[in-house]
Amino acid sequence: MTAQETENPQAAVLATIRAHHDKLGRTVADHAVTIARSVDRLMPVPARQAALVAYCTEEVLPHAMAEEETLYRVAADLPETELLARAMSAEHTVLRDLVGELERAGTPGEAVSAAAALNALFQAHLAKENDVLLPALADTGVDLAALLDGMHEILGEPSSAQGCGCGGCGCGVGEAGTPGPYVAGELDVRRLVPARRHEQIFATFGDLPPGTAFVLVNDHDPKPLYYQFAAEHPGEFTWEYEEAGPAVWRVRIGRS
Repeated sequence: MTAQETENPQAAVLATIRAHHDKLGRTVADHAVTIARSVDRLMPVPARQAALVAYCTEEVLPHAMAEEETLYRVAADLPETELLARAMSAEHTVLRDLVGELERAGTPGEAVSAAAALNALFQAHLAKENDVLLPALADTGVDLAALLDGMHEILGEPSSAQGCGCGGCGCGVGEAGTPGPYVAGELDVRRLVPARRHEQIFATFGDLPPGTAFVLVNDHDPKPLYYQFAAEHPGEFTWEYEEAGPAVWRVRIGRS
């Protein structure tokens, strides 16, 4: 956090929202590219399609709903932002429809088309929120810190809530303190382009002998990757956070 953000709670909450938007946007884009690359390589699409649907259902759509109940509700009552709030709410409706379209896609071409449309809309939507709506609300004097207090769907999870042992975060590992498998090495994907990350991660997992693990190092929470592992390797992997942000995430991924 910068000195300006420390002294100005409004600036701090704006930075937090934008950081969460960045994570959401990168993850959706990563999934969309993965689906398209799978089709190009004649690889199965349904598991990757389901992973994006799951991420949108678990993360993106709850985020949108929380915005409607807080940011958009306030914006709709202000002359400066009333029309913008109405337009942004309408985009949420389209976003929900596109998630449904992706879920119903029955061919690889339909899945690629729906994923690309969903990603394009979501990226443009986030840019308008970051560059137009949020500054407009701040300029009108809305206390964003008070309005969004405790709204993790908008602000993102605190780092302390992301590490697990697991106590119920859905990561799929056992009780806290349970010894993990032998760690064979560390895979740092931060310098790879998003389209290459999942490919490298699954290749590394595929080379693991049973009972061993590797530590994934990433620049954002790889929770969506868990959904893909669950779809493609049910019951065959373990997942345990060793470090949970805010700059670096380390996840121990093992082969059962």
